[in-house]
Amino acid sequence: MSHERQFHPEFLFGAATAAFQIEGANRTDGRTDSIWDAFCRLPGAVIDGHDGSTACDHYNRYHSDVDLMADLGLQTYRFSTSWSRIQPDGGRVNEAGLDFYERVVDKLLERGIMPWLTLYHWDLPQVLEERGGWCARDTAYLFRDYAMNVHARLGDRVPVWTTLNEPWCSAFLGYTAGAHAPGRQDPRAGLTAAHHLLLGHGLAVQALREADPALTLGLTLNLTLAEPADPQRPGDVDAARRIDGQMNRIFLDPIFRGAYPDDVLADVDGLGLVDAIHPGDLDIIAAPIDALGVNYYHGQAVSDLPPTAPIHGEAPTDRPTGSPFPAADGVHTHSQGLPTTAMGWEIQPDGLAELLVRIHRDYTDPAGIEVYVTENGAAFDDELSADGAVHDDDRVSFLRAHLNAILDATERGVPVRGYFYWSLMDNFEWAWGYHKRFGIVHVDYDTQQRTVKDSGLEYGRIATSRTLSIEPAARTAAAV
Repeated sequence: MSHERQFHPEFLFGAATAAFQIEGANRTDGRTDSIWDAFCRLPGAVIDGHDGSTACDHYNRYHSDVDLMADLGLQTYRFSTSWSRIQPDGGRVNEAGLDFYERVVDKLLERGIMPWLTLYHWDLPQVLEERGGWCARDTAYLFRDYAMNVHARLGDRVPVWTTLNEPWCSAFLGYTAGAHAPGRQDPRAGLTAAHHLLLGHGLAVQALREADPALTLGLTLNLTLAEPADPQRPGDVDAARRIDGQMNRIFLDPIFRGAYPDDVLADVDGLGLVDAIHPGDLDIIAAPIDALGVNYYHGQAVSDLPPTAPIHGEAPTDRPTGSPFPAADGVHTHSQGLPTTAMGWEIQPDGLAELLVRIHRDYTDPAGIEVYVTENGAAFDDELSADGAVHDDDRVSFLRAHLNAILDATERGVPVRGYFYWSLMDNFEWAWGYHKRFGIVHVDYDTQQRTVKDSGLEYGRIATSRTLSIEPAARTAAAV
């Protein structure tokens, strides 16, 4: 017999996208290259040489895309603005770029959808990368200026502002592992970039707060539940500590405690993080925020020993394979025996509940910060059926299980305020090109036809009814 669970009347149901992944029009109305445009041109950087020049053509189709969101019953939409569209050379303001986002915001408001704006989702103007990118301290101050230019146009209509999306990826996948733009492979550069990203966040929060104290300000972090493969082995326990430190606490502690963790500083000693910190930086980084966005895709069991059997999953070919962690050599991920997505990521919804409880206990509750799950989703090998539909049962189960985990966390005292599925639609999935589909809306990249998947229909039903019907067995861990 099913059990019905209710979401709070003010809980927000939304979906998320990113500018480079959906907009296309990368040479339209004054936009110039971002680091991702340049990265896509590097041989082997992106599977099959895919790029974002067309993507989902959202730049020309935003009107119908917003109508689709409204038809699904979404109450909020998290999107990002493109720095390269708004300030193509990193300095002067391109009014045509701001005009586009003004049209998007006005359309959202017309359809009763709250706009949630992310200022940076990995698309640094290439001209700034050529001046040092996030390894240059000046970039943090230029980011503050960019934030204020966007606010000058949209601040009267956008209530929630996220500074950065997943600085871990920007810094460590982009500058340490070379798997993302700009493709550098230098642990020292990654740590310097991480600090300057945080500095840019703090500077933007301070400036936006001064301009409009009524704004809800925050950032989004991709966080993981790092657990020892064998809790009885000291090597495994230390491996989990290192991953937690270099993925979670390296960002959480400066933001909420005004200091980098001592053990992380010791782990990366000699790699330049301390050198990048100037007097007063940590006070800026710890500027009070109102909301923390948690992006969660999977947990991980780790060890200092390699697994005895290969872990399911694949990696893009002809791309750098270095560790994204600046100082976590010798740490290995072990299978937990859970189902996996098309990315090879294990499906662990109970990990989301545990992560939210931990973040609330250690960081957001003492600071009085609102918590949102700003990304959560799964790639599966979706195909249009003969009936013209997409029957993505695995994603339906994934979605329901993770919403159930949020309700579990809420029952344990975490006041989660909203959920954004990643992603609204299939899109350019970074180094995977168009090979991985995360959307609740299917996109035919040849025709740009949108088809709402079964998962989108189910999500719309949940968002509209604010009710999740759960079979008793699904209330246990990892039931998907």
